[in-house]
Amino acid sequence: MDVNQHMTGKEQRTVLKRLLSYTVPYKKQFILTFFLLLIVTVADILGPIIVKVFIDDYLTPRYMPTNPLLLLGIAYLGLHIIKVVIQYFQLLRFQELALNIIQKLRIDVFSKVHKLGLKYFDQTPTGSIVSRITNDTESIKDMFVEVIVSFIQNGVMLVGIFIAMFILNVKLAAFCLVLLPALYLLMKIYRKVSSVFYQQMREKLSQLNASLNESLQGMAIVQVFRQEDRMKKEFAKINEEHYEAGLKNIKLDGLLLRPAVDVIYIVSLMIVLSYFGISSFGNVVEIGVLYAFINYLDRFFEPINQLMMRLSLFQQAIVSASRVFALLDDNTYAPSSSHTETNKVTEGEIRFENVTFSYDGKRDVLKNISFTAKPGETVALVGHTGSGKSSIINLLMHFYHLEKGNILLDGVPIQEYTNDELRRKVGLVLQDPFLFANDIKHNIALHNQSITIDQVKEAAKFVQADAFIERFEDQYDEKVVERGATLSSGQRQLVAFARTIVRDPKVLVLDEATANIDTETEEAIQLALERMRKGRTTIAIAHRLSTIQNADLILVLHKGEIVERGTHQELLSLKGLYYKMYLLQNGLSYEENNQEGA
Repeated sequence: MDVNQHMTGKEQRTVLKRLLSYTVPYKKQFILTFFLLLIVTVADILGPIIVKVFIDDYLTPRYMPTNPLLLLGIAYLGLHIIKVVIQYFQLLRFQELALNIIQKLRIDVFSKVHKLGLKYFDQTPTGSIVSRITNDTESIKDMFVEVIVSFIQNGVMLVGIFIAMFILNVKLAAFCLVLLPALYLLMKIYRKVSSVFYQQMREKLSQLNASLNESLQGMAIVQVFRQEDRMKKEFAKINEEHYEAGLKNIKLDGLLLRPAVDVIYIVSLMIVLSYFGISSFGNVVEIGVLYAFINYLDRFFEPINQLMMRLSLFQQAIVSASRVFALLDDNTYAPSSSHTETNKVTEGEIRFENVTFSYDGKRDVLKNISFTAKPGETVALVGHTGSGKSSIINLLMHFYHLEKGNILLDGVPIQEYTNDELRRKVGLVLQDPFLFANDIKHNIALHNQSITIDQVKEAAKFVQADAFIERFEDQYDEKVVERGATLSSGQRQLVAFARTIVRDPKVLVLDEATANIDTETEEAIQLALERMRKGRTTIAIAHRLSTIQNADLILVLHKGEIVERGTHQELLSLKGLYYKMYLLQNGLSYEENNQEGA
């Protein structure tokens, strides 16, 4: 929804209905709490009636019998004690119910995020997603904890007050009913106008989170390129827009909430007093009835004031809920198998057949890609940035839906494998491996209970990561900070290799796995890669052509198409794009090499 649009009443009711559907599993708790609330309301309403009886039946006629007055006093005090005790348990139950609901909602949102495909994360800033899971669900929590509880309590209280008013004076109570349309109109105007401001506030808060996340993630680049002032100005601009939307809402609150209700209350009080004053000319006015009616009138407007004051929280929650439900309803799911049969990867043969792919549905990043990687072979992908290398990897890993063509694994289309089977049998090592804030053994096993510490150590030894791990004081229990910042690039990469190899995949996918490695570490990593590739089908993206000279097949990509294919020597003999790339990386120009050859 655009920030300049506001939600219609129908949209708000739909969101509220969906929010309330989360109370269904707690129906028994809700009924019990509502029953306790009725007891509290009855006890609260009976208080002024007892005072009215005391004033009209005993105080005004100056009739003071001990026993009846003692019973009235005990009843009045007893009602208040009952009210306080039951109200404590009733509020406790309501709050517990609200917290259970919001806990369920947060789990739903968090679980949904992990089911979404990479396409969703390509299009949505991380800060915006974080804002929906944290800030927006917190606003919804406030609605359940404060708003709904208050609405139910005050709604029941208003019904009880009207019943008591009609018992005291039918004409005056009927007049008070006329106030309801005016109050309803006031609430409707507030909701309509404030929804615009709250939509702007939530959107700007989401943008603030996105800006903050971007700054923190790229802090090194921000500082190296002296971008602090620019980032500060951009953040300040969004912050100012958030402030302006908030200020507009505060002004609206100051006009339409308590002040407007207080005006209606004062007018109502004047009319009630005038009614009793005029009535006193012809009839005797019972002071107790006057006291009780004014007391109820005061109690009638206090719930209205509370409801109006909580309308702001209600509006925030409705807007936040609409954003959360938009995420829950998003159908950009990660690709998964729709087949019931459990196909298994046994050999690791990969075959691309006329694969064409586009991220946005407009521009093809891959065009008619066809090749075969036989079991145990290494196929290397080379080409300039944007040529489509990573897109081939993304499709092979089934991160995106395949649109045209077919990708076969052991002769079976990849969409007919479950994601669990693909993740177990196809190992991926990225250029910048991600390490979690935990110890080294958990970063290798990733909390897989079936992987023992001996298997972890064996995998580390296999990729030659054991040498640096065992130099740590706590060895495999050594703590790793977020993203593995305390480890070198080579050490992080070796841990990633161990993480992949411990699962014994049939297919190995290397996405520029040696691009960020220093020369000293590269020798160890190349040896580890050589050992890892044995007996496994390997698809490797490489910028440094020296690392893939022994590949069984090299595919040269240009603008999404395979323009050359063959071994290292075959491609050099063609003297095409691969040949030019090779000369460039070895510090020779095309002309210089031809002169040397002459």
